[in-house]
Amino acid sequence: MAQQASRLGGHILVDQLVAQGVKHVFCVPGESYLAVLDGLHDADIQVTVCRQEGGAAMMADAHGKLTGEPGICMVTRGPGASNALAGVHIAKQDSTPLILFVGQIERGMREREAFQEMDYRAVFGTQAKWVTEIDQVERIPELVSRAFHIATSGRPGPVVIALPEDMLVEAAAVADAPRYAPIDAAPSVGQLADLEQLLAKATRPVAILGGSRWSEQAVQQFAAFAERHALPTSVSFRRQMLFPADHPCYIGDVGLGINPALLKRVADADLILLVGGRMSENPSQAYTLLDIPVPRQKLVHVHPDSAELARVYRPTLAINTSPAAFAEALAGLKAPAAPAWADDTRAMRESYLKWSDPAAIRTPGALQMGEVMAYLEKTLPADAIMTNGAGNYATWLHRFHRYTRYGTQLAPTSGSMGYGLPAAVGAKRVHPDKTVVCFAGDGCFLMHGQEFATAVQYDLPIIVVLVDNGMYGTIRMHQEKHYPGRVSATALKNPDFADYARAFGGHGERVESSEQFGPAFERALASGKPAILHCLIDPETISPSTTLARIRDAALQAKS
Repeated sequence: MAQQASRLGGHILVDQLVAQGVKHVFCVPGESYLAVLDGLHDADIQVTVCRQEGGAAMMADAHGKLTGEPGICMVTRGPGASNALAGVHIAKQDSTPLILFVGQIERGMREREAFQEMDYRAVFGTQAKWVTEIDQVERIPELVSRAFHIATSGRPGPVVIALPEDMLVEAAAVADAPRYAPIDAAPSVGQLADLEQLLAKATRPVAILGGSRWSEQAVQQFAAFAERHALPTSVSFRRQMLFPADHPCYIGDVGLGINPALLKRVADADLILLVGGRMSENPSQAYTLLDIPVPRQKLVHVHPDSAELARVYRPTLAINTSPAAFAEALAGLKAPAAPAWADDTRAMRESYLKWSDPAAIRTPGALQMGEVMAYLEKTLPADAIMTNGAGNYATWLHRFHRYTRYGTQLAPTSGSMGYGLPAAVGAKRVHPDKTVVCFAGDGCFLMHGQEFATAVQYDLPIIVVLVDNGMYGTIRMHQEKHYPGRVSATALKNPDFADYARAFGGHGERVESSEQFGPAFERALASGKPAILHCLIDPETISPSTTLARIRDAALQAKS
């Protein structure tokens, strides 16, 4: 074995990233990890300098969602790490592989409350799959390799690694670790036979796809399986890219604002095939759709983490494998000659098509979001990447955009505001050739609006459709339901976001009517710049199906 040259810890760390196949790093620089920044100077790694650590972590999360490989984020100690926690929480709840490297105080200063000192194991312990601190420079290859395996195997998630400043400038002669490979298990022959029997006996089955560890090939394989079985297939909350919306078996998404017909179909099912997802609060309609611990429907639960199986729901059949491995194994299942549920699938498909058609939607005001969505559906390429954060505005995207390709959706199942803009920046860094459109509310956008400067700095022509109703809309909606007429702490006074875009060096336009949107969108595309379309909607337009006044009147009537 060739003798290894001595390297500084910061350079050893960067060399491990190269060895693990890392191509992108998202960071906010800090003096606590200058040695790592020096190592990145000569590395074949694209560095995106961000304006806030939460935005950097969300960009890394977006990278992890799109590629299945750990998104890499680097931040400084104390305040920097605290800001990044928002992105770590998203990666935890969304099952996204992510590794957060945090600069740390010198080892000899610990437990004195030194400048920006923080106990990372305590702070991140409940939000990460693993938290560690590298005290010995010689162990960098070992611990970084472990981080990649933990972040990607089982149920993917975030790993946090603290890097003491003095350790990073020590030297060692160590070998690089080999590239990681996610660990997986295949479904057994017996499990597949049991699934075949359960399908053969079912009369009202439904599939629900969710989670991570999918791939484009896996989506295609499951789609082929569904078509052979005429199996009605839905997706979990904000996981619409896992099944093509133009497939004859696709029946919609099981999440917030669910199609009532789909809700009834899942509730009345005699067999649920849950692949990759957890049926957490939002898809389960606040844990009411499936009984706990034993669902009234027969449940086949496929999940890559054995600890998740039977944790909340006791399945009829538990299969511990990734969605990708499961989808590959489905080719061998025998399909019924004439599935008993085929007519139901066609009926549910028709219901979905009607539910997702914005043509009949009319809301108060000159700007009709239904018409905006109809325009985008006709205009956008199939591989356009759509991003959003949290808020009622996202209902327009989730209900009316028909995702037909894997890798085209970035949306936090954790419901984190501010995610859409940094996710769009991260997506455009990974796929500069694709159209990237961010949906954001006025409140959501300003959570991480400073990352528009990052888009400008790197010439990333994303388009932000900023839906402005002058309030924290979701909170106001719930306020009117529970405390009708008592508006408190939900109103917002906003800037002119078109001017905001231009101030950063981007393209900005104000859109106040439906007729203005299409031409403005075309000019934004033609500008070649990051763009904001400031879309002002009537404050009464709180959702596609109701208004604030109707919600308030119903609540007052119920109280009277």
